[in-house]
Amino acid sequence: MEKSESGAWGIHTLESCIDRTTMYRLVLYYVLALFASAVIFSTVGALPYAPAELLWSAGVFLAASWLANMCFARICRAVTNAESVYITALILALIVTPTTFSDITGSSVLAVIAVLAMASKYVLAIGKKHLFNPAAAAVVISGFVFGLPASWWAAEHPVLLPFIIVGGLLIVRKLRTYDLVLAFATAALAVTALLSSDLLAEVRALFLESAFFYFGFVMLTEPLTMPPTRALRIGYGALVGAFFVPVAHIGSFYFSPELALVTGNLFSYIVSPKGRYMLSFIGRRPLASGIHEYLFRSDRPLRFRAGQYLEWTIRTLQSDARGNRRFFTIASAPEDETLALGVRFYERPSAFKRALAKLLAGAVVSTSSPAGDFTMPKDTQRKLALIAGGIGVTPFASMARHCIAASERRDAVLLYASRTSAEVAYQDVFARAAGLGWRAVYAVSEEVPASSGVRTGTIDAAFIKREVADYHERIFYISGPPGMVDGIKRILRGLGISRFSIKTDFFPGLV
Repeated sequence: MEKSESGAWGIHTLESCIDRTTMYRLVLYYVLALFASAVIFSTVGALPYAPAELLWSAGVFLAASWLANMCFARICRAVTNAESVYITALILALIVTPTTFSDITGSSVLAVIAVLAMASKYVLAIGKKHLFNPAAAAVVISGFVFGLPASWWAAEHPVLLPFIIVGGLLIVRKLRTYDLVLAFATAALAVTALLSSDLLAEVRALFLESAFFYFGFVMLTEPLTMPPTRALRIGYGALVGAFFVPVAHIGSFYFSPELALVTGNLFSYIVSPKGRYMLSFIGRRPLASGIHEYLFRSDRPLRFRAGQYLEWTIRTLQSDARGNRRFFTIASAPEDETLALGVRFYERPSAFKRALAKLLAGAVVSTSSPAGDFTMPKDTQRKLALIAGGIGVTPFASMARHCIAASERRDAVLLYASRTSAEVAYQDVFARAAGLGWRAVYAVSEEVPASSGVRTGTIDAAFIKREVADYHERIFYISGPPGMVDGIKRILRGLGISRFSIKTDFFPGLV
């Protein structure tokens, strides 16, 4: 294998690994690796703390966070995610100055900070949705009450910067939050240039002597406290970036990174859908080979746009490496009385899907507020081309159901790829939408088609040109596995489709 081929293979393997790792698990790996690196560097004297101090402080944060979360969850009868507890505890261990085993007062303060972080998820919450990043909220309170704000010791130490940047870029790649981080960086640089008397020195300090990278890659990108759409996300990043820089102040009041973040969290809450929802399981029905649709009823009205997604949290008897949270697109129409979830089951399902398969009527699943920009344009005259791979068809089912429920005509062509006809889901939905301007074409790769509307092969440039003759006039929507989405994007760009006419479905965790 040539070097270029080996490099491409390595990048493809890395991207595949990232795509198949849940967002929470990837962040957990990141903070674990960063903390382990800090311990190693402290052992050789490259950090001003002893390994025992780091390990003891982390142990206090982990133990206090776990115990406090367990108590709050039981009191509030909340569905929790154990990974988020460990992530918050390790983040605190990396931003709060470590202490020693013999320092009882210092250790007690660390424990209180951990309790405050867990409490913020339940006490500083409206509609069962926490308002603030837990770690940021805890250190803000600690700074005012105990005079112990975050020191950001790990984030600001040059020896750890390469690990922070490399791991952080993997998180941004996973979450597709390039726009958010870029808005944050742009605003931070703009404010620095506006308020600084020595621009070069201040820019150097911003990048090399502050928590800029760690904060932007890890703290800022927490999905539950960022706005649900791209435009609002950019505004959120710019607001936090403006208050993040060390010289940012209002009168004599100077901001800290944690204060900048909780300020942004308040903005996010104001502009976002409010609260979490408790969904009662009604039943399930088979859609296709290996694919089932689950129906739920929400405890209160859930408003969303066709094509948006939710974060779903379910209690599992035995968790695994993928955790007990998933992001799934809503398959029902906003007008429906029930909420539908289309799920594909593989030969070795995760603990989450095993628990989902065993749900009994009346069982409760917790969900976040709707999010995502993968929605149809308000102008119903715009022509659409929808390309789906496998279970990635669910947002298009939601869109078609919305058109049916609202009697809304759309010129929409759906190209739906699967291995066999038996694996095609929602054919009945798209057949009903045909009377409203929809046309569905199914591409199967492993059989000879036996019915009209089904073609043999894969969706490539020739397929698109043949089935969508006016493709230059359409907005393209792509939903499916990450590799398939990226491949179709390249094909469309090769056909001369503007990137502004291509929308891709993405949410943090496709497995």
